[in-house]
Amino acid sequence: MARSKTSNAWMKEHVNDVYVQRARREGYRSRAAYKLQEMARQDRLLAPGMIVVDLGATPGGWSQVAAEAVGPKGKIIAVDLLEMAPMPSVVFIQGDFREDETVARLEQELGGGMVDLVISDMSPNISGINVSDQARVMHLAELALEFAVKWLKPDGNLLVKTFQGAGFPEFRRAMQGQFRQVVTRKPAASRDRSAEIYQLGKTLIRNP
Repeated sequence: MARSKTSNAWMKEHVNDVYVQRARREGYRSRAAYKLQEMARQDRLLAPGMIVVDLGATPGGWSQVAAEAVGPKGKIIAVDLLEMAPMPSVVFIQGDFREDETVARLEQELGGGMVDLVISDMSPNISGINVSDQARVMHLAELALEFAVKWLKPDGNLLVKTFQGAGFPEFRRAMQGQFRQVVTRKPAASRDRSAEIYQLGKTLIRNP
């Protein structure tokens, strides 16, 4: 079946994308690696020895960046509904993070240990129906926040993808209630036409 004009235009843009080309040269699995690199550098999110949970990890660009930063004494646990090719120093759990079974497997892998950083680039399959897509994106962000509040160390951080639109102001207020500081990030590798923006919660407020 022939590609539509829209898909052809997307493919042309993708092939010519400077970050796609750079990722191929430098051995990263996706252009998204440069989003995390920029934000991690700006906010000093990653350091050797950290325990990091990567939600929505496939194909693995963020896990690659995180694994390089935490080194052999750190640990990356990656979760995604889609399969991800094995990666050194990364434990991968294939499953739907919206399902209790997947969360239970992740918690079992943690073995009771707390987490330094939760990063979430989770996004649903975009249907083109804005109201539905926005609701599903924000639901995934809420699940990431819920997990982070439970498992982050007292000085832990959460970096989560959101879309501007319905539910966003409420979600940001929810994050502000859980972290000492919440800032918005739009890395250079995020396409201008994309509605995605990242919320970074710095230093979890651990209630006594």
